[in-house]
Amino acid sequence: MKLLHTSDWHVGKTLKGRSRLDEQKAVLAEIVELAVEHEVDAVLVAGDVYENASPTAEAQKLVITTLLRLARAGIEVVAIAGNHDHGPTFEAYRPLMRQAGIRLIGSPRSAEQGGVLRFRARSTGEEAVLATLPFLSQRYAVRAAEVITQTPAQNVGAYDQMIRDVLANLTAGFTDQTVNLAMAHLTVLGGRLGGGEREAQSIMEYSVPAAIFPIDAHYVALGHLHRRQSVPAAAPVHYSGAPLAVDFGEQDNTNVVCLIEVAPDTPARVTDLPIRSGRRLRTVTGTVEQLVADPTAYGEDFLRVRVTQAAYAGMREHLLEALPNALEIRLDPQFSVSPHTDAARRTPAAARTPAELFADYCASAAVDDPRLNRLFDELHDDLTSGRA
Repeated sequence: MKLLHTSDWHVGKTLKGRSRLDEQKAVLAEIVELAVEHEVDAVLVAGDVYENASPTAEAQKLVITTLLRLARAGIEVVAIAGNHDHGPTFEAYRPLMRQAGIRLIGSPRSAEQGGVLRFRARSTGEEAVLATLPFLSQRYAVRAAEVITQTPAQNVGAYDQMIRDVLANLTAGFTDQTVNLAMAHLTVLGGRLGGGEREAQSIMEYSVPAAIFPIDAHYVALGHLHRRQSVPAAAPVHYSGAPLAVDFGEQDNTNVVCLIEVAPDTPARVTDLPIRSGRRLRTVTGTVEQLVADPTAYGEDFLRVRVTQAAYAGMREHLLEALPNALEIRLDPQFSVSPHTDAARRTPAAARTPAELFADYCASAAVDDPRLNRLFDELHDDLTSGRA
C-alpha cells in the first residue's frame, strides 16, 4: 500500500504580521495533487494542523476543504491534534467528519475506544493497523495513562514512561499479517529542532526515546519537529517536517511530504516528495547600498535584513521602499552600540552642551546622521533665541 505522511501545516500562521494564507492554500493544494498523482491509499497528518487553538474561519475553511478533497478522491484521511491544535474541538467535529470519510483524533484514546484505526488499502486490499497518539501535555499525561492502561497515577513514572505505557496498549494489536503503523505528535530524543517549534513543549521533560516504538511497526509517522529527518530506532521513525517554513529559523530546511510504500512482509520504502509552493524565507546582510543595489535578485522571497552600518534617520523607510518584502530589519550587533557611549556616560550631563547630549543619545541608539545634528542645532537655536 501507499501512504502519504505530512504534518505541521500551521494554517493561519502569520509572519511578522504578514498573512501567509495564500501560500498555505497553495501548499495544501500541492499536497492534494501529490496524493492523487501517486494514488495513495491514505494520508496521515501528524498534528499541528492549525497555528493556534482558535483558528480563524478562513483557516478552518482551508483545512476542511483540503481534507474533503482528499476524502472525495477515495483516500483514507487521518489527522491527529498537535500542541498548537485544540484537541477537544477535533473531538467535537469527529462524528461529523467521520461521515465525510475523515478521521480526526483530538484526545488520546485506548485501542478499544478508537485510538487504533483499521482500514484496507483500495489498491491492494491489505489491512493497515494505525495506532494514533495526539499531543499529550504533562498535565494530561497521567490522566491518559490511567484511562488507557488502567495504571494508578502513583505507579506511573516519568513522562516518557507514560507515553511508553500508552503506546504499548495502542500497538498490542500489531500482527505479521497487517501493515503496522503508528502516528504521534511528540519529540523523540535524537531529533533536531526545525527552528519554529515551541521549545517549552519540545525539550527536556517532553522528550521520549525512540525505543518506545515497537520493532514490529512498519512505519512511525511523527509530527512536531519541523525538520525533515529520520531518527535511529528499531522501527522506521520519521518526521516529515513542515511543508512550509513557518519562521526564518527554518529558512534552510527542505520542505517535503513523505511517500511510504509498504506491505505486511516488506519493509517500508520512503521517498521524499518536494513541496515547491510557498515563498522562500531568506536572511540578507550588508550595507544599505549593498542591500538595495539589485532588489530584483530577491524575487518574491520574504527577507530578514541585517544592516552592517550605523543607522541614520529614515534608513528603515529607505530599505522598506526598496525591499517591500523585508519583514524584519535589524542592525548587526557590532553597529548597535557606539564605542563612545560608555565614555560619554562617565562625563556628568551638566558638563555637556545640549548638542553634545543629543549626539550622545544618537550614539547610544547607533544613529549616525549629520542631518539630525544640524536639525537639532537649528531647533535649539530657535528655542533659545525666542524665535520659536
